[in-house]
Parts: sequence; structure tokens; C-alpha cells
Amino acid sequence: MPSSFRNSPALPWVAALAVMSLWASSFVVIRGVGVHFSPGSMALLRLVVATVALSIGALLLRPRWPRTAAAWGWTLLWGVAWFGVYTVVLNLAEQHVDAGTAAMLVNVAPLVVALCSGLLLGEGLPVRLFVGMGVSMAGIVVITVATTTGHLTVLGVVLSLVAALLYAGSVLLQKWQLTGGDSYAVTLVGIAGATVACLPFAGELATELSAAPAASVWAVVYLGLFPTALAFNFWGYALKHIPAGVLSSSSLVVPALVVLLSWLTLGEVPPLLAVLGGVLCLTGAAFSIVPHVRAALRTPKQPAAAEETPSEATV
Repeated sequence: MPSSFRNSPALPWVAALAVMSLWASSFVVIRGVGVHFSPGSMALLRLVVATVALSIGALLLRPRWPRTAAAWGWTLLWGVAWFGVYTVVLNLAEQHVDAGTAAMLVNVAPLVVALCSGLLLGEGLPVRLFVGMGVSMAGIVVITVATTTGHLTVLGVVLSLVAALLYAGSVLLQKWQLTGGDSYAVTLVGIAGATVACLPFAGELATELSAAPAASVWAVVYLGLFPTALAFNFWGYALKHIPAGVLSSSSLVVPALVVLLSWLTLGEVPPLLAVLGGVLCLTGAAFSIVPHVRAALRTPKQPAAAEETPSEATV
């Protein structure tokens, strides 16, 4: 990759857009394969695929591995929480609450990240960010009202909120301790640790693999390669250069993208109210992040090595 492009101030935002698109596609895929795989077995297969793919890539890319025992510990803790526990808890939640309501509850996480990163990481509490997030949250509520099936239990609500806290905590931990390292190595170590943590589901996976149609198996392989291995590398790169609260707020566009992708790929024509909600999501996110994109494009980007040096002590 040419140095001028690699150091472009727009590149972290391109990575963020790719992450949101891939994460949105995962909701559509999970909707289709959930009938063939239980929450734990789906998570394990997805993680195994991601671990194998990233391990092969590591032989070619030769990433910088964590340098201290503490760095390995933080990375494994982050990986197990983010890739393992969060994924299984969210899959379980969607057995007790419909996908729209789960998405609404989980999207409390960007608000938690913005508050905590402002108070604890010194990113500030810009009014514009919270106004934009409020508009996006209103859009998510509208989408939920338009698409909900009414399937709701207390357990589903609790699990969805636990998933939101795991999401927020993992983002904050990554920004606090892990953004100084090689994002490829951090992602690989984290996913490998989560894979080991999910091995108790191996028996379920073996049983379900023998019965699942090939299309569903390949769909989970897609989840491992793209929304997991590729997207989380892009996420780690973007998080190095974008404040955690701002980057997390961009994930509020995911419900709108899910509505669009479901329409295009599954033929699920969204209700007019859901389209309105999607417009609100996109409007709120744009209100929050566009000023940051403009500021980044106006600011000359420093060489990557110079940016990473101050934080390498944490990895």
C-alpha cells in the first residue's frame, strides 16, 4: 500500500464504514442460520474459522505480538469478553426477545462508551455527540416498533443489557490498554482466547454440523472470515485514530443498514415506519461524526510509527 494512502486521515473512517457494513451483514446472516446452530456452537464455529484465517495471515504478515505478560493478560481478557461471552450472551438473548428489541437494547452500549470515555479517558462530553446519538436512538426505537414481533421476556431484556455492558466494557478496555499494539496481533490473540473459552460447545457443534445444510455452514464461515476476522482488524485500526465515543456512535447506523440489507438480500420489504427510523439513525450518526471526519481531513496525519510510540508501553 502506498505510504501516502496508508497515512491518509480518511483511512480510519473508511475502515469504520467497512466495519459497520460487515457487522450489519452479520445480523442478516445470523437470522438465517440460527435455526440450524445453537448460540454456543455458532459462536465456536465462527471463532474457529476466524482463528484459522488470522493464523494463516500471521505467517505472512509477521505481526508484533504483545511484549509483556500483562499485555497478554489484558488481550486475552478482552478477547474472551468481546468475542466469546458477548457473542454467546447476545445469541441467547435473541432466543427470548426478538431481534429488533435486542438490537435496541444492545445499542445502549455506544451511549455508555461515550459517557465513560468522556469521563475516564479524557475525550470530553461534546453536546453535539450526545444530541446525534439521541436522534439515532430515537430511530432505533422507531425501527423496533415497526419490526418487533412482540416476543419479549424479562430474561431476554436482562441478557440484552448484559450484552450491551460487555460491548461497552470491551471497547473501553481496548481503547485504554490495547490500541498501542499491533491491531492484527491483538485481534488474533483475543479471538484465539475466545475460541478456547468456547470449546465446551464443541460437542453441540459436532452434532449440529452433521445435520446443518451446507449453505448454513458456509454462512457461519462467512461470519468468521468477514464480520469477525476482517471487521475487528479494521475496528482496531480505526480505534487507534478515532475517539472511542465517536467511533462507537457510528455503530448506531447498523440498524438502518440491517433494514436495507434485509430488503436487498432477503426480499423483506421494510414498513414505512422502519424506513423513517433508518433515516433518523443515519441523520443522528451523521450529526455526531461528520464534524470529526472534517476535522481529521483538515489535520495532517503523522507517520504511524510516531503515533504508536507513546502507547507501546502498554503492550
